[in-house]
Amino acid sequence: MEISVTKLDGKSAGKVKVSDAVFGLEPRADLLQRMVNYQLAKKQQGTHVTQGRSDVARTGARLYRQKGTGKARHHAASAPQFRGGGKAHGPVARSHAIDLPKKVRALALRHALSAKAQSESIVVLDDMTSDGKTKSLAAQFEALGLKNALFIGGETIDANFKNAAANLAHIDVLPIQGINVYDILRRNTLVLSKAAVEALEERFK
Repeated sequence: MEISVTKLDGKSAGKVKVSDAVFGLEPRADLLQRMVNYQLAKKQQGTHVTQGRSDVARTGARLYRQKGTGKARHHAASAPQFRGGGKAHGPVARSHAIDLPKKVRALALRHALSAKAQSESIVVLDDMTSDGKTKSLAAQFEALGLKNALFIGGETIDANFKNAAANLAHIDVLPIQGINVYDILRRNTLVLSKAAVEALEERFK
């Protein structure tokens, strides 16, 4: 299949031929969901923790005698029912990551690219360069109809382009190494540089 290539000023720059094995698959929602769950689970810090009964610094001495008080039989003040006591069944520091085979992750990325291609939400730019001014870059994006987009460049991103785009809402810029399913799906439009398209073709060859 072929995708039209455009410049930031809106002029046509020809077409680029892309592989159907990367951009022409029938998208599977189950694969995309599994990949998004994998990414979001891995993203969680898992550092939330509370002090349990054995962690609080309180006396272990019996509060009062066992019998004859007419009250419940209590022991240490660190029990959860007392103020200052430990938390019962509280969260502990752990990893939230789940397993997903490498081949499934690679396939999910191809399905995400194919989903964007099928919905005609892919734009290929001839080059991603800028004078570093956010105002002029925003005007170019508006002319191209890019209000909510993920930009994927080559191995390196032009510093002026990246800095100017960083001030724009709903615009993300990543190098080709950072391309991922979650960011592709969370933005309306996927914008690839010609270098990014070549890198993806080489990656899934």
